[in-house]
Amino acid sequence: MGQWGLIRFMGCISLFVLLLPEACKAGVQYVGTIYPGCQGSQMTWINLNGLFLISNSSNFAFGFSTTQDATQFLLVVVHKGSSKVIWSANRGSPVSSSDKFIFGEDGKVSLQKGDAVVWTADTGGKRVSAVEMQDSGNLVLLGNGGGVLWQSFSHPTDTLISNQDFVDGMKLVSDPNPNKLAHILEIKSGYMILSAGFQTPQPYWSIQKESRMIINKDGGKVAVASLSGNSWRFYDGNKVFLSQFIFSDSSDANGTWIAVLGNDGFISFYNLDDGGSDSQTRIPSDPCSRPEPCDAHYVCSGNNVCQCPLGLSNRPNCQAEVVSSCDGSTELVSAGDRLNYFALGFVPPSSRTDLEGCKSACHGNCSCLAFFFQSSSGNCFLFSDIGSFQNSRAGSSFVAYIKVSSDGGSGSNAGGDGSGKKSFPIVVIIVIGTLIVICGLLYMAFRYHRKKKKMLESPQDISEDDNFLEILSGMPILPLPPTSSPLGSRLFSNFFKSTSEEGTSSGPSDCNSDTYLSAVRLSGPR
Repeated sequence: MGQWGLIRFMGCISLFVLLLPEACKAGVQYVGTIYPGCQGSQMTWINLNGLFLISNSSNFAFGFSTTQDATQFLLVVVHKGSSKVIWSANRGSPVSSSDKFIFGEDGKVSLQKGDAVVWTADTGGKRVSAVEMQDSGNLVLLGNGGGVLWQSFSHPTDTLISNQDFVDGMKLVSDPNPNKLAHILEIKSGYMILSAGFQTPQPYWSIQKESRMIINKDGGKVAVASLSGNSWRFYDGNKVFLSQFIFSDSSDANGTWIAVLGNDGFISFYNLDDGGSDSQTRIPSDPCSRPEPCDAHYVCSGNNVCQCPLGLSNRPNCQAEVVSSCDGSTELVSAGDRLNYFALGFVPPSSRTDLEGCKSACHGNCSCLAFFFQSSSGNCFLFSDIGSFQNSRAGSSFVAYIKVSSDGGSGSNAGGDGSGKKSFPIVVIIVIGTLIVICGLLYMAFRYHRKKKKMLESPQDISEDDNFLEILSGMPILPLPPTSSPLGSRLFSNFFKSTSEEGTSSGPSDCNSDTYLSAVRLSGPR
């Protein structure tokens, strides 16, 4: 009886755990809703690819998704069929596989990295009673009475999905591009605007200047935008239909589309029902009208051909190298002819003046890095940040100048410490080379002088025969062969033979001595 009682007790405990709705258990994927007391990391649901809550239709899931770094994870809502992420809780702050999503008993929902909170839903201090993954792709946090306390549709990241209202006050923000520049889409004061996220945002597209827009009612101010079927529709504050932008030839009214603001500055459209296929339609239509189709200061031409403008062609990497424009070491150089800039059609001029006045305004403004001047109107545009230029085929009516460092680069205007440092190695090489040549010449002169002195001081052997010849005036001094040699014996015998035949003994001073001397000359040195 005791054994059966223990079995019944353990069975009741197991049944209670299985039926307990609040608990998140390892390896279990929940459908529709989770309740307080649920927590876990990516490793908890690794067998489910980190996705622990799916919608009733199983089209959307909530959970952990890997980044490009396989050891880092984001907490996301993902479309399962296409694997497209439509919302992220911690974009820019990924977590490890052991960091936890926590839906506490206190009704707070958060993502923690160690002991730090990376993300939490702002519910105004109200307790969350349930987290629901809806079939629309909307992640909803419900209060005790079932009312919506927070929803992902009201806090988009870089993506909008069909039937999601994008309203005044919301923003889409792209991931940063390689130059750390993000792009921003927002509805502000009745206009939908796409901007470069510089310190002072610079617009580069607006719904009012989109030539592909189909107008249904003029004059209204945009307050709401929503994807519906194959078009992006725009409404005023009373939900009156104003205009639409058709981005696909597909006319499926029930199709599920998303609009994604990419780090390249384009808004692109994807069909989730077709595996996330791209519609090939983009905003804006001209790739060179984006902030940075090329690196800053480069000129973009058709098909994203990038070239350095003439004004910066003699500077490393086409950069102005301005560290501080308030220290007096800057100058303005012309960027070249036939240039345009993406923001000129969307921002008001800084002032109206002449070219010299525009130059002075930029020189006197520490934050000004470039300016554009239009002589026909006198409009002067100052910019504290600069992206890519555009090559204007029709010819631009603007004059463009860039503020550059006057002691940087390798151009003719470069000077000061920069040019001195660059010429320093050349001067050193010339001086050292000259010294080496001088030292070499001095060494050769010293060797020559020493050798000559040694030759003059060396003793010369003077024989008795040489002394004999020296007493003869006008006669060359020739070495006399030794008497022991055959030649010497023959000379002396011939000499004394001739003297005996003459019957004289005049000695060497007699004319017969010529016989001997002639013999010596004829014999020459041997």
